[in-house]
Amino acid sequence: MLTTDVITATRPRPGMLEAVLRWADQLSKDLRDHLGYTLIATTRQVRLIRRLDGLDPTQTTIFTAKSGRPFDRRRLAYLCLILASFQRSRVEVSLADLVRAFTPSANAIDGLGFNPTVSAHKAAVVDVLDWLADRGALRLSDGSADAWSADTERGDALYDIDHDICAALFRPARPVQHLTSAAGLLDATYVSAKRGAQREAAAQRGARALLEHPVVYYAQLEPEVAEALRQTGVAENLARLTGLAVERRAEGVLLADAGGRFTDRPFPGRGGAVNRAAGLLLAKIADVLEDPDETPLLLPVPAESADQRDLLEKIDAALPLAGVVTELAWSAPLEEDAYPEQADTVAHPAHSAATNSDASGRPPLVPFIADSGLRAMINDLYDELGPASFTVTWQHDPRGLLNAAVAFLADLRLLRRVEAGVLVLPAAARYRNIKAALPVRHAEGQLALDLFGGDISEDVSGDISGDIGGESDDH
Repeated sequence: MLTTDVITATRPRPGMLEAVLRWADQLSKDLRDHLGYTLIATTRQVRLIRRLDGLDPTQTTIFTAKSGRPFDRRRLAYLCLILASFQRSRVEVSLADLVRAFTPSANAIDGLGFNPTVSAHKAAVVDVLDWLADRGALRLSDGSADAWSADTERGDALYDIDHDICAALFRPARPVQHLTSAAGLLDATYVSAKRGAQREAAAQRGARALLEHPVVYYAQLEPEVAEALRQTGVAENLARLTGLAVERRAEGVLLADAGGRFTDRPFPGRGGAVNRAAGLLLAKIADVLEDPDETPLLLPVPAESADQRDLLEKIDAALPLAGVVTELAWSAPLEEDAYPEQADTVAHPAHSAATNSDASGRPPLVPFIADSGLRAMINDLYDELGPASFTVTWQHDPRGLLNAAVAFLADLRLLRRVEAGVLVLPAAARYRNIKAALPVRHAEGQLALDLFGGDISEDVSGDISGDIGGESDDH
């Protein structure tokens, strides 16, 4: 339930819906009590409604085409417009009629538009229809979307509409016409005079952070949430609920997923070149940090609230303001407010910039590795192992592989990208004993690296999607 956005009779596989419905009552109670989530179950589909405490770029990864490429902004916009064009009175729709219905709305939006003579526009429509069909919102009964894309005059397709699944897919936390900021989609500020209710809200927020992120650092949380995670209970309850293993360190806590059932990005793993290069890069970084002749620069980790403000500003920059019902609008200020020491609320993530700093009040310091050092490391790896070891895709692009590996490690909260370099976060030390075997030659003759984790057997738990999350192989 935690790794699939919507479960139907055929998705993610036959039999799963019956298995979940058998435990729906217990699941609903556990997910509500521990995480504040709402499970909506009918005889035909099940959907977990998550409460968002913050935004992160990985939440978009459920929206992918059949090719695996993530949706761009055009596809996301087309998806919204196509869903909005469905009328409850219609149980089926032809592709030609659907396009005629949503085209005026698309053309009314500056910079979007739809032109049936533009191949990129038609491809975007086909990707959206495939996405909806995969989740059961549409069922192809005749024709072909590809035939329509090849010839919009002669080709067509007929779809049956499942309005119940459409409603399950689109369940915003607030009426979208009342939003003046994407912050309105986040969990509302909790206000209560009862300390017990405040502690319960803080514990749920801590549990959500631990479940949704690969690792949770106390310094990046509000003090009440960090205190809830430090105490025995929150992490252990999640371990019993999910079967994962709790790992605690002075800097934070994570749920390790040795079996990979909850992990959307297993690491270390025997996956692609990016995964392997990321492990090798961590080994190189560990060599630098453990070298007595090297003295890495120590810098403070930026507050997550700064990332939230940047994301909100980027999203809100595309928000159409015409027609917003401002007197009923939900929004959140972007200024950086200090967390009140004696407040009787759990702070809204978009409001608070507080971190759990040390006794002096300063944020924790972590090692900084400059971009020049990272480039030297990847060049050394290419020299040591040979370009062919990094597969055909990357053998002539060490800089591209470096960028992909750093982004991968940043998603796992092992590195933190900053200007001119990266910060090495505490959980990266968990993999300091990663070792690289000699390149092995596959049957097809291509060399590839094989990694094994020295004293580490568990995978870091990747971001578990769900609010708009996806199956275990997405991010």
